[in-house]
Order: sequence, then structure tokens, then C-alpha cells
Amino acid sequence: MSTLKLELKDGVHVLTLTDGANENKLTQEVVEDYIAKLDEIASFEGNTALMITCEHEKTFSTGINLEWMMAQTPEGVQHFVKTLEKAMFKLAMLNMPTVVAINGNCYAGGAILMTGCDFRFMRADRGRFCYPEVNIQIPFTPLMQDLVDVLPNKQVLKEMCLLGRALTGAECLEANVVDGLFSLEELQEKTFEFAKMLAQKDRNTYSIIKQQMRPNIEKHREAIFA
Repeated sequence: MSTLKLELKDGVHVLTLTDGANENKLTQEVVEDYIAKLDEIASFEGNTALMITCEHEKTFSTGINLEWMMAQTPEGVQHFVKTLEKAMFKLAMLNMPTVVAINGNCYAGGAILMTGCDFRFMRADRGRFCYPEVNIQIPFTPLMQDLVDVLPNKQVLKEMCLLGRALTGAECLEANVVDGLFSLEELQEKTFEFAKMLAQKDRNTYSIIKQQMRPNIEKHREAIFA
């Protein structure tokens, strides 16, 4: 069963997380769904942008489904992590503008994945953005560390990574973790308007500039797809 819905609206690819009953947690099936959708989007011809959003009003994604992962064999866990890294890399280096509307809690693997988006907007009145890996005893892989390192405020990033500090929307905006805050009523509309603006950019030029801005992520390409 698909956990993501992909639509093309006014030149913008809208990817909606639809597994809110399970807090849009990441499993092998979910991550493979991400990869399939990202590959479909990447093959689109012409200018466009990707907007990621969610149907749930309180939770965007709480990261890896730990209960599910603990039930896997060591080989299964290794395969899952490799697949998750592929999804993270594909989103971070997608050949078009990307923006996400974070309407609630965005934690752990979900937060790392969305850090790969070019722009992030968040609900103003509730929700937290957090890398709690230090508290759940799951260290970052080298790719994941380079992904979160795109955030500009290194003091806040240190607190997020080493203390597991969870940031409110206002704190995220102050630390440049997100690019704007909106009410729940405005979040989808404002983010979509921004995505439509991005979709007017020359896609090839935009993609080259983004790749040049993210050399520490690009360097993982060979290892990720080996």
C-alpha cells in the first residue's frame, strides 16, 4: 500500500505523506515508496518544483519505526539504512527546487530527510523539529551528518545533534532551520505559492547551482549507489 501520494498541480509536483495513522514513520516499504516517487519526479521534462506536505494536522513524521526496525535481522537493518540513505541523497540532490510544509512534529530520520529540501516552512503555533539520535542511541551515518551540516547555525546544530534539543517553529526560524512560519490555515497555500515561484526557475541552472552548493553531500554519490 502506498504511503505517499504524488500529484502535478500548476507545474508543481506535490508529494503528500498519507500514513498519518502511523505518524509517517519510516520502514523499508515507506523508504522504497519515497525512492519510486522521487525517481518519477526526476524524470519529468521541463521546469517544475517539488512540494512535500502531509495530511496529518499534528505530526509530519516521527522518523524511523524503531519497533519495526528492532524486529529486522542485522542484514535487514543494514539494507534498510542503505535504502534510507539513497532516499535522503535523492531528495537532497533532486534536479529541481524542493520545498516542504512541516505542519507538526518532524523528528529523527524524518527531520534529517527534510533537511535535504532546499526550503522549509513550518506551522507557527505547534510542532517541533528535532534530531534525537543521541537519545535513542542511533548515530548519524556520514551522509546524514553532512546532510544536517547544511544548516547554517552551527551552535544550534551542535545542540540539536549532541543534546537532542527539539526546536519550536519560532526557534527554528530564529536559527534559520526553516525559512518561514505560517498558521495552519495558511501553511499549505503559502508554501504552494512559493513552490510555484520556484517552478519558474530554469531547472538546469538551478540544479547545477544546488549541486555546487552541496559538495559534501555530492561526494557520497559513488558510495550510496555502489
